[in-house]
Amino acid sequence: MHYLSVGIRALLGMVFLVSSVGKLAGGARHAAFIQSVLELGAVPERLVRPVALAVPLAELADLVLLMLPARTATLAGLLLAAGLLLAFTLAIGLALRRGVRAPCGCFGSSTTPLGPRHVTRNLLLAASALAAVRLDATAAGTTATAPTLLAVVAGALLGVLVAVIDDLIELFRTVHPAEVTDVRTDPGPAHRRGTDRAEPASHSRRGQAPA
Repeated sequence: MHYLSVGIRALLGMVFLVSSVGKLAGGARHAAFIQSVLELGAVPERLVRPVALAVPLAELADLVLLMLPARTATLAGLLLAAGLLLAFTLAIGLALRRGVRAPCGCFGSSTTPLGPRHVTRNLLLAASALAAVRLDATAAGTTATAPTLLAVVAGALLGVLVAVIDDLIELFRTVHPAEVTDVRTDPGPAHRRGTDRAEPASHSRRGQAPA
């Protein structure tokens, strides 16, 4: 069970790495995150900028804790991860209840509006962090290097998938509706032939003099 805990830590670490870098990299990305915090309405307007800076810094700090080998640091990192994720869940849930559909700033700039899947994602990640706390508490004995590395790689890849899933969903949403629209707006040959036949008759009626 120790390897599962390692995988969860790698998953959370990668998620927080992508999240923090996306919020801090470049002025445009950070400005977009500030705007998303403002539209979320979770904090007073005067605290929007401090919170928008504190969140990615806390994510980076959590990443460092999760990477440290000491069990105390690992425990602190997992608990901090669970706390951050539950705080995000609460803020998003309250915003959705008020009808706010602001873009998700979870990983920096994004056009994907907030929705129930963001609440579900954060709850699952928080539950994983708490499960890893339990697993670490019961883990005992030595560990092999190869399975540990495999758990790290698997967890990191899953973390990347979690980070880009919104972009993938948005990509498919922008591709498929256009294809469906093109098919529906094209009346088809049969309809066009019927229209062509009907037009001469209407012209002849308009050309007749009234009785």
